[in-house]
Amino acid sequence: MHYTIDNLARLVDHTNLHADATEADMEKLCDEARRYHFKMVAINSGQSARCSALLAGTDIHTGAAIGFPLGQMSIAAKAFETQDAIENGANEIDYVVNLTEVKDGNWTYVQDEMEQIVNVCRAASEGREEPIPCKVIFENCLLTDDEKIKLCEIASEVKPAFIKTSTGFSTGGATVHDVRLMREHVCPEVQVKAAGGIRTADAFLDMVRAGATRIGCSAGIPIIEELKRRFDDGGIDAIEL
Repeated sequence: MHYTIDNLARLVDHTNLHADATEADMEKLCDEARRYHFKMVAINSGQSARCSALLAGTDIHTGAAIGFPLGQMSIAAKAFETQDAIENGANEIDYVVNLTEVKDGNWTYVQDEMEQIVNVCRAASEGREEPIPCKVIFENCLLTDDEKIKLCEIASEVKPAFIKTSTGFSTGGATVHDVRLMREHVCPEVQVKAAGGIRTADAFLDMVRAGATRIGCSAGIPIIEELKRRFDDGGIDAIEL
């Protein structure tokens, strides 16, 4: 696929999930997202109303993180947080799976959780011009490949919009191996988001080549600026990935 600079910027979920992020930090995040035409701002759900107001009238989404970063909440609590975030303006949802249930092999619970949160997003999408994507965060650094594959199989049945590598708040982030593994084992209708530790243009491009169609990072600006320099130096308008 050919990517222009704007195409590449539109892969970015511009992220600030720090617990001590201030109102000024959110204003900065949203202003940067507008200037670079990123796809989304990724924020804690409590910031949904503020960021959706700051981004009103743009095509940049407000993405709320649910059960973040540990995923250790009941299904009912995550479903409520999802609904609350949407009611406060979020139009994308990224939720963390319950890793205790994954490690215990309680796949019925994991699928029920995924179905309930995806269904909240689907119900809230009715009557909207654009559906509300639900992204399922695996936290791959804490999982075996077999567990990742099983989560991909469940996602292939439930069909969230995306499966996602990491929160960026655990012991590791996105890897090319994991993106390839997820792309190979999830159905074509479900996309893959790479997030966590993606700080360079080369890492960004590697994730796209491996099959990621969304990149969550806080380094989107230096990445896009580096790619602009490469385009200018090479006298090109687009690259093939």
